Amino acid sequence: MNRWELIRAFLTGPLIEVAVPKPGNVSRRRDFEDLSIYNFLVAYPALAGIYHEAIKRAESIRSGLLRPNEAGIGELIRRGVEASKRVQDANPNFGVIVLSIPLLMGLSMTRKILEGGEKAKLLIEESTVGDTMELYRAIRIANPKGLPSGVKYDVYSEKAFEELFRDRINLSRIAEISRERELIFREWIEGYRLTYGTFERLAERIPCPLEETIVGVFIELLAENLDTLILRKAGRDEAELVREKAKDVVEGRMSLEEFDAFMREKGDLRNPGSLADVMAVSLSLLFLAGVRVEMRNGRAWLVTSQR
Repeated sequence: MNRWELIRAFLTGPLIEVAVPKPGNVSRRRDFEDLSIYNFLVAYPALAGIYHEAIKRAESIRSGLLRPNEAGIGELIRRGVEASKRVQDANPNFGVIVLSIPLLMGLSMTRKILEGGEKAKLLIEESTVGDTMELYRAIRIANPKGLPSGVKYDVYSEKAFEELFRDRINLSRIAEISRERELIFREWIEGYRLTYGTFERLAERIPCPLEETIVGVFIELLAENLDTLILRKAGRDEAELVREKAKDVVEGRMSLEEFDAFMREKGDLRNPGSLADVMAVSLSLLFLAGVRVEMRNGRAWLVTSQR
């Protein structure tokens, strides 16, 4: 895989994810009052240059020109968020940026798809307190919904940077502290376990109808995992309720249409954003593995590339 294959895959996956009409999410058929599919469509291409730089740095680490603690993951995340904000006014892709940059770098270091998550984990472990400070700047720019206040190392506290520096909190440590309330950070320290598991679920179903397959796997994710965006915004009871309703869909006790109506009863309160981020990056891995889109009888299918 070359640089541009990596970039293409990591821009394509999130664009496909947002287009597919999934319960509770923005899609080509649904918008929220403060977020539309067009925010995503302009935000993702703006990341191409940042992704290219991330890959170049990882190649320098692989060749020994840079040390792993010089990867600058936090700075790249902050610049990615800034690039996204320059072209639109919402927060469509913070989670995808945070997931994608370390994984892109990990993949560039190994060039083996299945080893990318572990390489990314090593980079996270070797990160510095400066990376965490840059991550905090990125969070403040993106301003994601549902962030708790009054917690240790509160991102909006006036003393946050002083506390991070004093305790030498790198990305691995802040991820460990935050893992129960943020699925993205859990993925960092677990070597992208859920992302790769989702990639494998998708891959084993190919050839398959694109939209039906992505929606089906997404419902399975919702049935098996608490979405941490729902958890932060709406509380544990709502997050548990979403998981139970998703199980009802998987087991045939509720239709997909009924589930979608339930997910949208309270606006975007039940928007499963964290699991949507995982799905987006899983699709990136799928396209990196050579999957292509093909039309069959008027429907888009995911098929194995013939190259």
